Amino acid sequence: MPNPLPSLRSDLDVMPSPLPEQPGLLIRDPFRYSETTLVIPPLLARCLVCFDGAQDESDLRATLARLTGQVAVADIAKRLVAALRDAGFLDDDRFAELRAAREREFAAAAERTAAHAGSGYPEERPALTRRLRGYFNGTPAGKPRRDAGDGPAATRGIAAPHVSPEGGSASYAAAYRALDPADGERVFVVLGTSHYGEPDRFGLTRKPFATPFGAARTERALVDELAAAGGDAVALEDYCHAVEHSVEFQVVFLQYLYGPDVRILPVLCGAFLGGAGGRGPEENEGVARFIGALGEIAAREGRRVGFVLGVDFAHIGRRYGDARDARAHAGPLAAVETRDHARLERMAAGDADGFWGLVAEHGDDDLRWCGSSPIYTFLRAVPEARGRLLGYEHWNIDDASVVSFGAMAFS
Repeated sequence: MPNPLPSLRSDLDVMPSPLPEQPGLLIRDPFRYSETTLVIPPLLARCLVCFDGAQDESDLRATLARLTGQVAVADIAKRLVAALRDAGFLDDDRFAELRAAREREFAAAAERTAAHAGSGYPEERPALTRRLRGYFNGTPAGKPRRDAGDGPAATRGIAAPHVSPEGGSASYAAAYRALDPADGERVFVVLGTSHYGEPDRFGLTRKPFATPFGAARTERALVDELAAAGGDAVALEDYCHAVEHSVEFQVVFLQYLYGPDVRILPVLCGAFLGGAGGRGPEENEGVARFIGALGEIAAREGRRVGFVLGVDFAHIGRRYGDARDARAHAGPLAAVETRDHARLERMAAGDADGFWGLVAEHGDDDLRWCGSSPIYTFLRAVPEARGRLLGYEHWNIDDASVVSFGAMAFS
């Protein structure tokens, strides 16, 4: 019997083409194992269902013949298979080679290079400085607080977006203004959402984080302490760091405020599966050990450690699988705002259980909060923290989809 076609990878970004002159489906690899972007024309896009690991090339030809009304479709079928294979978009030996090469490259690299310079923010230092200065209305940071470093209201951490800095500039500025110039002496634990990592897994790296400003210093001793405590719940030198933006954007803002060699402890937090049947994330022993170790570091180091949460909130609209368009603050988004604020109130109260109860209530399938794991990790690790909401926004990431996010300071 003929061999089935390889499956189309399930971890690809697939979206309508934004190019009017090239309609169809745009496909790209968020992991950057492949740098290729393909636009599949509408008719061929309907043939992608044939790449399910069960159908073979004869099934693909039959589908093409039915759609085109033509018999001579063998060359078209072969070109489609070749294009997907060459791009690394099929789950086959070609993709396995690309993935292994990229992961080896990251593991061997001396530093974590800036993955989003030139796309998420300017890649030249002067232009980046001007951009961020504009976000802060010309000032690098707020005035020093009288209680900086030792008063009861000194900022222990902040929650900032990880959405595009241009789209979330007001919330980024509100969050980072809560930090004090004296905070530059701290080690910042940056808890970012892991969009691509495995569930119940924390991604760590010992590498310095490079941006156009320079290389931020990663506190390797603290990385090793967490890795030892977390065991199987830790992915050390996690490749996801190579492509993830949720930590990178925070490092850029920290370097703008405190200089290129600011000290960081970058942590990617995978989705927590805990919550089904009332269970919490710490039902996973590895998650519990990791959060416990982070809490020990927070208690031991005190104000020498600060926390930055790179988190977004709800994701609503067609881009995220909803059947209808979404517009910021309009229609159903009013109910989303109400539910967002219920969770924000639990965050501000330092109520980890209450926060997670709201997240787990519907399995989060409708709001799709992109930050629940970093938030819960922080609330558990620093249970004395109390938050103050500094801003809340909706942003139409496209004409039919909305992301909510905001800023919070924890004292």
